[in-house]
Formats: sequence, structure tokens, C-alpha cells
Amino acid sequence: MGLLDRLRRGDRPGTVRSARSDDVYHLEEWASSRRGVEGFVEPETSTTSTTLVLVAGDGEWTRRRVDSPRAAFTFGSKTGIPVYDVAAVGYPPRMREWTAKRKAAGETGPPTSR
Repeated sequence: MGLLDRLRRGDRPGTVRSARSDDVYHLEEWASSRRGVEGFVEPETSTTSTTLVLVAGDGEWTRRRVDSPRAAFTFGSKTGIPVYDVAAVGYPPRMREWTAKRKAAGETGPPTSR
């Protein structure tokens, strides 16, 4: 992505990007195409806004920005997905196992969509 692309998008360097409708759309589509999905809210940091990690029953996962922790829990209520505070419960072991299997198979970068 070049400088002009960034300027057209409206993002300013050094600012935290908030959630967009395509982030929420991705989460909805991803969750509807997998079984046993749970959500884990990650807190805002100095460089990243609040994010929601969805983890499927087989450990596959995805992460997208959400507007706030409250928005993440509302997303869970609307979609019927249990959502947890990752700082309180941690990540499920199946997520780490899935990531380790990908790495062992030589797969790098974001997973391809089904």
C-alpha cells in the first residue's frame, strides 16, 4: 500500500483506527460459516483499538477491531456467540494448537478464507 492509498483512506499515521462496517461484516460471515465459535475481547492498547478474536471449535481464529468491549459483547448477544474477556479467561488451548499446526506445516501469514 502506497502513501497515496493511505491518504485516500483517511487514516493518519500514529492514530488508532477504529472498527469499520467491513470489520463487523467479516466477523459475522466468519462466525456463520464455522461451528463452535466463541469470542474473546482484547483490550485497547496504545497502538490498537479494542479487538474481538473469534475462535472456532477446531481452533481456527480471526481477529478484527470493534468499537468497544461493550460492542463486542453486543455482537455476541446478537449472534448467539459466547464472548469472554481475554484478560480474565485467557485464550483457549485449541487456538494455540491450531496456530502451531499451521506453523509446523510451513504456513505463514493470514489463513486463506474457506
